[in-house]
Amino acid sequence: MSFFSMIKKATVTNDAQRSKSKRLTALTSGVSIAAIGALSMTAPTLANAKTVQPSSANYSFTVEDKYKGTATRTLSKSGNTWKYDVNARVAGVASAAQSSTFTIIGNNVTPTQASTTYKLLGMGRTHKLNFNPRNKKVTSNYKGKTTTMDMAQQAFDDLSLEVQIRQDLLNGKFSGNYYMAKKDKIEKTPFKKSGNTKVTVPAGTFDTVRVDRIHDDNSRSTSFWLAPSLNYLPVKVSQINDGKKMDLELTKVN
Repeated sequence: MSFFSMIKKATVTNDAQRSKSKRLTALTSGVSIAAIGALSMTAPTLANAKTVQPSSANYSFTVEDKYKGTATRTLSKSGNTWKYDVNARVAGVASAAQSSTFTIIGNNVTPTQASTTYKLLGMGRTHKLNFNPRNKKVTSNYKGKTTTMDMAQQAFDDLSLEVQIRQDLLNGKFSGNYYMAKKDKIEKTPFKKSGNTKVTVPAGTFDTVRVDRIHDDNSRSTSFWLAPSLNYLPVKVSQINDGKKMDLELTKVN
């Protein structure tokens, strides 16, 4: 799902500090992860649907094999409200923070609010989303501009999308077709399963399901490796965007 979700705009080149003519380049640091699993023969009912569990995990990531950073992902629950927080940083260069609140009823994740804040060399932006499932609307606020979008089908922010796909994996209900709320539109966001494999990361060796996001642009690629033993928590993410490569790996489950 994306975490990569969840690594947007989390690092820049040193040349940008020395020349105004250089563009700041970045990749996502609050990666919102999404994934996919095999369909089961029978779908669970709402009463016995499996649910992801609260968790906290640490990650390390590299961009272009040059910039190194760390990230934490914390999924918590209070009453009927779930909250997912992702924080990432490249020391002295960039930081990013993502947060999403939602409910889970049966297998269905329903987001209510989300925010993403990133800073590059001390300068940053914040994007906020407010979901109104009753009226089927999503309101986006970015750079002082407010946009209200019709939500014909359930849409998600990066983090709630990850949780929905993990839910679908747990319950054998993955479809591959999801919708994500952006700054000014709701965009279809498809994924495909690309096989099962063992992956070794600093946290250990895991059996994983590999999932690829399907991009319209052939120059972009995003792959996730999700561990069934960890409720399909992402253990590895690899992303190429605008020629810049990012790799993220799980270092510890708290």
